[in-house]
Amino acid sequence: MNQELIRIVDGIARDKNIEREQIYTDIEQAIASGLRKQFNTEDTSEFEVKVDRSTGDISATRQGAALPLSVVGRIGAQTVKQVMIQLIRQDERGSIYEEFKDRVGTIVTGTIARFEGGTMIVNLGRAEGIMPRSEQIPGEQHDVGERVQALIMEVRDTLSAIKIILSRSHPELIRRLFEREVPEVGERTIEIKALAREPGHRTKIAVSSIDSKVDAVGACVGVRGSRIKNIVDELGGEKIDIVRWNESSQILIANALKPAEVTEVALCFELGRATVVVNDDQLSLAIGKRGQNVRLAARLTGWDVDILTPPEFQAGITRLDLTLKTVEGITQEMVDKIIALGLIDVRDIDEVGTGPLMEELTLDEARAQEVVDRCSEEAKLVAVEQEAKKANEARTKAAERAAMFASGAARPTAAAAPAGTTDIFGDALRATPVAGPSAEEGGAPDADTTGTTVPGAMEATEGAAPEVTTHDERTFAANAELSPEEQAIQGVTSDDSAEDAKEYADEDADTAALAEGRAEPPTSHREEPV
Repeated sequence: MNQELIRIVDGIARDKNIEREQIYTDIEQAIASGLRKQFNTEDTSEFEVKVDRSTGDISATRQGAALPLSVVGRIGAQTVKQVMIQLIRQDERGSIYEEFKDRVGTIVTGTIARFEGGTMIVNLGRAEGIMPRSEQIPGEQHDVGERVQALIMEVRDTLSAIKIILSRSHPELIRRLFEREVPEVGERTIEIKALAREPGHRTKIAVSSIDSKVDAVGACVGVRGSRIKNIVDELGGEKIDIVRWNESSQILIANALKPAEVTEVALCFELGRATVVVNDDQLSLAIGKRGQNVRLAARLTGWDVDILTPPEFQAGITRLDLTLKTVEGITQEMVDKIIALGLIDVRDIDEVGTGPLMEELTLDEARAQEVVDRCSEEAKLVAVEQEAKKANEARTKAAERAAMFASGAARPTAAAAPAGTTDIFGDALRATPVAGPSAEEGGAPDADTTGTTVPGAMEATEGAAPEVTTHDERTFAANAELSPEEQAIQGVTSDDSAEDAKEYADEDADTAALAEGRAEPPTSHREEPV
């Protein structure tokens, strides 16, 4: 009885997670290969080897005649060893692939083994995971030996090895963290309807509850913010905004733009655009630093978002009204119907074309084309006026600053200015410019091999983001009132209103750069005509 062989098989099966029967089969194949090598034959049916699974005894036959294993010489034994190692490795690769392909889309914890260029290699126990730089959170620093959690994004069975692609920047990671930290989300009592993420900076998620007794936002935040705090800490301080889902797109868009207070939301289904009206003191909050707040809101809701102030909104409607009435046969009732469709600017008519006009106003094709042509001409005038307005503002600002410096009232340098210092124009002085979010560059894994990939995130998080059109960012009073729900969230992720207010105060310094010719003027889809 060959108990030693049985113990070896049991150890290999346990350590490498391979079926015992498969290992016995590998031993039989390896010994048969050694015999063929010894006798210099390639006939696979000439030798037959059997291993008794209960005793571990090995028997071999050649064309039905018993053959002692002692006939295997040095060359044959070397062949047996090489074939056995190769077969066990193949079995182990298959086992690893089967194990991890079923875990795609879940969170795994590993230890950072090393860095190869910008790629992070993570030890997952039986295998190593690969986290390209493009899948790492921008600005996040890690050290060798550090434990890290990541999403298994893809598993590939390549010729060289099993490649397990990990990610910490994928939006699905946020969903899995909430399922782990918030029991109601894991039990599907609370559903994450949509999420939008800019890794390392900010995430917005929309949640709803199927149980009227469960507050979706409050449950995700937790007592004193305990639940959301664990997620924020895991993401290195990334801000998370939790908004209440609503089937009404108008209410959802208003919620998504929190903490800014929205005055009015007009939807244009033809263009997939939402025109949002906010007061002047809420404009910078609605836009967010470098347009981040409105950009994430657009992804979350799936609407192109256009933010206007009340005067700009009214000016656009007035100009559209006057333009339409120059076309013979267009009545005030028709104008009101067009505005009710969410078409509140001459450029909107130019974009949608004649179809909606013919369908909603029952205009004939010739009259509808006349309306579109007239609005197209007016849209060109609006574009020219906007460019002239921008240039005039830049020249005025430059002239004011030149006069200030000529009078000897030189503004102090940012390095010498104390915190909170402003110049005579009210611009905040700063030592370093505020850098916008930047994506880390890194080589993505080869896409020519087949494997298992993570299911795509929700529509709001995948593909090209909806268009976001805004105005120049302005300073504002940081005293916006927040609801108790938002105060609970902001208390954990930091007071976003106050923090954003400080950040936006820096934006006037960018206006100085514009005036001095060091930056290009920002573009805008909606501005009040001159």
